[in-house]
Amino acid sequence: MKAMLGLGVLFAVAMSVGQPPAEAPAGFDDKSNGMVDETTHQADRVVFDEVEGVENGLGPLYNAQSCRECHQDPTSGGASQVTELRVGHRGPDGKFRNPEIPIARGTEIITGRTLVNDRAICPSGAFPDTEIHERVPEVDRIRTTRISLSVLGDGFVEAVADQALLDLAREQCRRSHGRICGQAIRVPILEAPGETGIGRFGWKDQHASLQSFSADAYLNEMGVTSRLIPDEVTKLCNTAPEPNSPPGPDGLDDVDRFARFIRATKAPARDKVLAETPKAKRGSAVFDRIGCASCHVRTLTTATAGTKTNGGTYTVPEALGGKAFSPFGDFLLHNVGTGDGIVIPVEEHYGRRAMRMVQGAAMKNFSMKSLHDSQNKVRTPPLWGVRLRTRLMHDGATVTLSDAIERHRGEAAAEQRRFKALSPADRQALLEFLRSL
Repeated sequence: MKAMLGLGVLFAVAMSVGQPPAEAPAGFDDKSNGMVDETTHQADRVVFDEVEGVENGLGPLYNAQSCRECHQDPTSGGASQVTELRVGHRGPDGKFRNPEIPIARGTEIITGRTLVNDRAICPSGAFPDTEIHERVPEVDRIRTTRISLSVLGDGFVEAVADQALLDLAREQCRRSHGRICGQAIRVPILEAPGETGIGRFGWKDQHASLQSFSADAYLNEMGVTSRLIPDEVTKLCNTAPEPNSPPGPDGLDDVDRFARFIRATKAPARDKVLAETPKAKRGSAVFDRIGCASCHVRTLTTATAGTKTNGGTYTVPEALGGKAFSPFGDFLLHNVGTGDGIVIPVEEHYGRRAMRMVQGAAMKNFSMKSLHDSQNKVRTPPLWGVRLRTRLMHDGATVTLSDAIERHRGEAAAEQRRFKALSPADRQALLEFLRSL
């Protein structure tokens, strides 16, 4: 076990060359991390916070009216208590199947998605007799909620090199003798058609880039189309021109501004007062000793400034390049006994164009098998900012830190047993450390 304790430190060292990397700025002050000037950052924040209406393309099916609605605690970009519903079923061959959800009294079937939207823009005055709300079919017995994640500091996560995550997964597996093996999956990059990258955003690591992540959320959570995903889920009740988010005078659309806002946010800050207490410091040592840092990796380092990522469409800027940050997560997929059995739906997350490319084998290094292999896995949730969360785990169904740890099974079974075997003093110290993150 001792060989596993320094995994987070190992990768912080291995990914830095020469001088120690500078620490990424952290805080909840709404200020730019230096990637853009304050005027630009605040203007992007206004777009992130903007409430969409039907005239802006909201819907026809949707869950929220703004990015902030799901990402606002303690400030824009943070997490919230908002959850979304995902469902599906197993076919006769035992493999996962996406739901087929009838709307408009069965005249249209929504396919290609596992997400069930909770809201719709009609019936309305313009469409008094059109009912398009989604209802879960009885056959879809695989059901789960997923709680919204914070996007603060995700610009640093995006700037971690693909190879660094692949190396982390490989070393993790080697050091644990095959017991803990994070899965890194290659996913489509929407702004670079045909290209893929190592996924790191979303509970299933379904996106590698913040532009792709933003376009996905814009369509599937708000029903707003963009150049990256231009197809509506349904045309019923839809009157806004497509794409709903056209480029402005500067050539940027809302998706570009969402991504730029997230990239310029600071990392979640620790509770500095609590972190300096003897109890929390003792808990930090316990965290390493029982093996939590194997997956909740303390420190990662971003690629050097000037590195091309996201299929060559994004260059790591000076403000984000060569920075050390402490997410307490590995951004890999693991089976810790809480997986919901749901497979990443290609059409939902990447759009119909990407689906056609996948079907035509025109997507580089893409494997449908890797998506199916991850169906009972979820991304390790980074623990930065966990002290601000009331609801825990991917489904938001756990409300105490102790219960969250005790839910761990599978790859984390040994760590869970070690936690349960701790002395009362060590257990309380560990929890105090977590409350400082």
